Amino acid sequence: MSAIRFDASKQYYATSSLVVGYALCSSLLAVINKFAITNFNYPGLLTALQYLTSALGVWLLGKFGLLHHDPFTLENAKKFLPAALVFYLAIFTNTNLLRHANVDTFIVFRSCTPLLVAVADTAFREQPCPSKLTFLSLVVILGGAVGYVATDSGFTLTAYSWAFAYLVTITTEMVYIKHMVTNLGLNTWGFVFYNNLLSLMMAPLFWIITGEYVDVFIAMGSNGGTLFNPVAFVAVSLSCVFGLLISFFGFAARKAISATAFTVTGVVNKFLTVAINVLIWDKHASPFGLMCLLFTIAGGVLYQQSVTGVSTTPPQRDSAVSKQDNKNDHHNYGDSDEEKGISGKISGL
Repeated sequence: MSAIRFDASKQYYATSSLVVGYALCSSLLAVINKFAITNFNYPGLLTALQYLTSALGVWLLGKFGLLHHDPFTLENAKKFLPAALVFYLAIFTNTNLLRHANVDTFIVFRSCTPLLVAVADTAFREQPCPSKLTFLSLVVILGGAVGYVATDSGFTLTAYSWAFAYLVTITTEMVYIKHMVTNLGLNTWGFVFYNNLLSLMMAPLFWIITGEYVDVFIAMGSNGGTLFNPVAFVAVSLSCVFGLLISFFGFAARKAISATAFTVTGVVNKFLTVAINVLIWDKHASPFGLMCLLFTIAGGVLYQQSVTGVSTTPPQRDSAVSKQDNKNDHHNYGDSDEEKGISGKISGL
């Protein structure tokens, strides 16, 4: 009996640690990314360092047997390249949005993705039209977003141009990843590995297209060959490490708890992000803007509840997948989990 009690207690603390780790990474990632781009104003180079850390981290963890990812093959790389390009654009627009706007603006537009995803699913993936509850949730999201934009004192054309570009690319990424999940057959960590490695390969092309390499060389020439002051080094390091950690904790927590509990944790993380952003500096919205932001998040909660019965994988299957994974079968976790896993790095929300 004592042995059973000890095992149950051990499992409880292990699960709690995973959930707390995921909550911390998720709630802090957007703020850390804002901190990083504020102190290291080179979005292309910053995202390249994040890709390098994640791809190298997954490869090393695979070498030590701590996870399994599909090996890199040229055939799979060719098939996955369009998805990686969309992923790169989503990360790139996300970083530039945080460069020109506050975290609250980012969360509002991130929370608006169900609007476009619902339209795209119906138009391109032949999914049924949204239910009445789902439609109501989308109206709530839209109302909160419109209210936020109308009262945003920090409104600039540049910031909102990046915001709309981010909204389009992240929606495309979400819908396209669903297609890739059902057709390519990679496991979860395989998607993460291919996404980051291919994105890293594309980074130099975007440095040339955007002309950022010129700014980098000028800065290195004027700063004695270095780009990093101590604050920038800490900010970039945190951004890279948290980008990898959220993948680890996200996947592990998703396997350890039910889909409902994971969803609730994600919602709490959004509120924590807002609270942390308000407390640590003045780069946040007005009180009315914050109310509209919370209204938008509430619409997201309602949306998740409205589609739970359709999209959520039963707990029994989660348990079976976990057991299969422990036997190194490494089956996929389902469309929703793959999508969240790959997109999780973008926002941590």
